[in-house]
Amino acid sequence: MNRYPLWKYLVMIFAIVIGLFYTLPNVFPQVPAVQVSTNKPSVRLDASLLERVEKTLKGAGLAPTSSELDPANGVHVRFARGDTDAQSKAKALLLQDLNAGSSDGSGNYIIALTNESTTPHWMQSINAKPMSLGLDLRGGVHFLMQVDMKGALDRAADRNAADIRGLLREKKVQYNGVDKAGDTIAIKFSDPAEREKGSRAIGESNNDLLIKEDGAAQDLRLIVTLKEEAKKKLADAAIEQNQKVLGNRINALGLTEPIIQRQGTDRIVIQVPGASDPARLKDVIGRTGTLELRLVEADASKNSASLQAAQNGNVPFGTELMNDRDGGQILVKKQYIITGERINGAEPAFDGQNNQPIVRINTDGQGARILREVTGQNVGNRMAIILIEKGKAEVITAPTIQSELGSNFQITGRMSTRETSDIALLIRSGSIAAPMEIIEERTVGPSLGAENIDRGFHSVTWGFVVLAAFICLYYAIMGLISTLALSVNLLLLIALLSMLQATLTLPGIAAIALTLGMAIDANVLINERIREELRGGAKPQEAISLGFDRAWATILDSNITTLIAGIALFTFGSGPIKGFAVVHCLGILTSMFSAVFFSRGIVNLVYGTKKKLEKISIGTIWRGGSSGVAVPTVDSETAVIESK
Repeated sequence: MNRYPLWKYLVMIFAIVIGLFYTLPNVFPQVPAVQVSTNKPSVRLDASLLERVEKTLKGAGLAPTSSELDPANGVHVRFARGDTDAQSKAKALLLQDLNAGSSDGSGNYIIALTNESTTPHWMQSINAKPMSLGLDLRGGVHFLMQVDMKGALDRAADRNAADIRGLLREKKVQYNGVDKAGDTIAIKFSDPAEREKGSRAIGESNNDLLIKEDGAAQDLRLIVTLKEEAKKKLADAAIEQNQKVLGNRINALGLTEPIIQRQGTDRIVIQVPGASDPARLKDVIGRTGTLELRLVEADASKNSASLQAAQNGNVPFGTELMNDRDGGQILVKKQYIITGERINGAEPAFDGQNNQPIVRINTDGQGARILREVTGQNVGNRMAIILIEKGKAEVITAPTIQSELGSNFQITGRMSTRETSDIALLIRSGSIAAPMEIIEERTVGPSLGAENIDRGFHSVTWGFVVLAAFICLYYAIMGLISTLALSVNLLLLIALLSMLQATLTLPGIAAIALTLGMAIDANVLINERIREELRGGAKPQEAISLGFDRAWATILDSNITTLIAGIALFTFGSGPIKGFAVVHCLGILTSMFSAVFFSRGIVNLVYGTKKKLEKISIGTIWRGGSSGVAVPTVDSETAVIESK
């Protein structure tokens, strides 16, 4: 009646072993570290880089606890726990040595601060990693971004200049030219009447523009700038857009609960907990990722005279001399065909024919129309796909147009798998409204302070101890079994959080405490139900079986209702609320397993093997009873007690 088949005990053993294995990484502490990586395909991450890093640190008298090379993520240098001073000095030294003194990290290497786990590599290789802790518990990496508002105004002026040209042509206004200097647009006229007509048309089309008349005689001009309120509106929109794009990029890297806040008028603060690859994070958030498609004007095989003139310093008007990835130079038109704003989606993939990494691009309807029109007229010519980052344009590839392009095309070139993934991420996350640069970087400590964190963990520990003591005293051996099930519940919950790499915050600790209370409540229901069966005259083996079976329906109902509440919190909540919901829902699942399946397995192991069970150690059933309860019989004493 009360015996488990062998396979159920094997499931129990397997669950405990897995729980112990994936909980163990949380015992190893976090230490400050520096990561050296690169986003340049031509720069190799090899043993010579590791040797150079070690030599630089040794020459400065810094002694890291370990340094190693990861071919995928670069060099990792770890320092003693809490030694953030050595970490900061190491970063400054490596910036000076590897990037020729570039304080912004704009050289070949990316040097990033991080906190790394000391979990053994053999455990990490099979995904046994510590659970992710939020900023309030562990801290993370901090970046301060400076937004170039002048760049945003320049971009707005470019758009307005293009709109004004189109508007004047549409209204058939005669003008001599449109010049742009910074965020100011100057429109030249030779006829006062045409200037008046143009001023009226521009004013009616855009209320945000401030229009002033200037010049005299044959040098009539309109000076167009943005109004001050429009500039403020543009700045706010640029900050908001950049925050949104940064959030998309960070979330695309699999990092959770980042803090992205505006600071002042032109700065953005980013704090990210648990970044396992901070160098890549730093690279991704620091890149503008603006994509432009332009026609190639000249190369070694076409208009070579123009290319030669450009190489000698005589760059033709409306063109730009660029280096392609093959090491040669090409002359590219400044006027773009489409930009990243016309792109709906970008995904990394592999070319089926050549098995090379590519990026698949999907454009909107307007972008597809422009592409069809331009590429249809330029079949056989080359088209350059250019990625503009931090104001620097780089030709990713410049293929020959084989046929008319539509809404779907692909970027091919000498790119690595990681590079195609990053380019797709940058394009997919949206267009940066204004250029940005990282002006401050550091690791941040827990926002709640060590004392508050210790109190949070101590509350769970002491709550467990008090619960265990009470249950053992009140239910004797059955209480001890309940405590063992409670321990397994906590073990499995931490293991699940570690396996899923869920982010644990202080609200998550509160959810763990709540889970312990709910788990012990299930055991209380089972134990009290067994007591009821014993009072009713059932034999011990029968009471155990009926107690578990009849308590199961109540436990299931209560847990399902709380699970629905947890799912609602996860669906409609955000930030700490969502973190609480994740731990809460996982805790419900582990508590049902431990309180019913695991607890009954232990009870069956202790009592199920006895053919003639005379008593169950389940505490006092009635007043005056003993801890070792004899099998009750329905007599006058029992009847009197039950009637009361």
